[in-house]
Amino acid sequence: MAKSSGPSDVGGGGGKRGLKVKLKSAKGRRISSTRWLERQLNDPYVAAARRDGYRARAAYKLLELDDKYHFLKKGIRVVDLGAAPGGWCQVAVARTKASMGKGKVIGIDIQEMEPIAGATLRQLDFMEPGADDVVKEMLGGEADVVLSDMAASASGHRQTDHLKIMALAEAGAYFAHDVLTSGGTYCAKVLQGGAEADLLKLLKKDFKVVRHVKPEASRSDSAEMYVLATGFRGRDEDEADE
Repeated sequence: MAKSSGPSDVGGGGGKRGLKVKLKSAKGRRISSTRWLERQLNDPYVAAARRDGYRARAAYKLLELDDKYHFLKKGIRVVDLGAAPGGWCQVAVARTKASMGKGKVIGIDIQEMEPIAGATLRQLDFMEPGADDVVKEMLGGEADVVLSDMAASASGHRQTDHLKIMALAEAGAYFAHDVLTSGGTYCAKVLQGGAEADLLKLLKKDFKVVRHVKPEASRSDSAEMYVLATGFRGRDEDEADE
């Protein structure tokens, strides 16, 4: 598996782009399905994931974020919420050296995942009551980084989908508040648009720096972006304010 693959590494072929693959709509296959297949076949990050042994193209989003902001360090403890199929866990394991006993990586998802050496994976709906306590028990202490790539099933209604993913990001932020060590990092997927005020207010209170970032590996036609909060202030300040 490659140690790092930024946008400049994707595609291969000495900088030459391959011919674009076009599919004819097959009988029984919807036009939307045909377009999705075409996009997958022509996506350089999908090809790179196969080449480098990552389970999903999403691995390059985390690689790019960490290459720039350096929050996945050797020996740290990482929790990955919404981990399936496991691309982010693969990156976290490699960068923390968890497979060598140097750190700890925990991944949960509502979908079942194949095992990853160096990671502890569990099928679990994080939004179910008590799920956060299960993850805290798995962690057995504080975390240095909490990642959330959680996403709800698309409804086709942009505003509804936005509210759903923001609710997931907020749930992850509250969990991060409960488990992060001082100086820790929270990174979560969000969608461009309004209704982010509550999340940003929460994060700016808890963290020294809050950024919105869109990795190059995120598709340009997608509203997806990430909020990266670094420098967790700790929980003592909150208790002092009460």
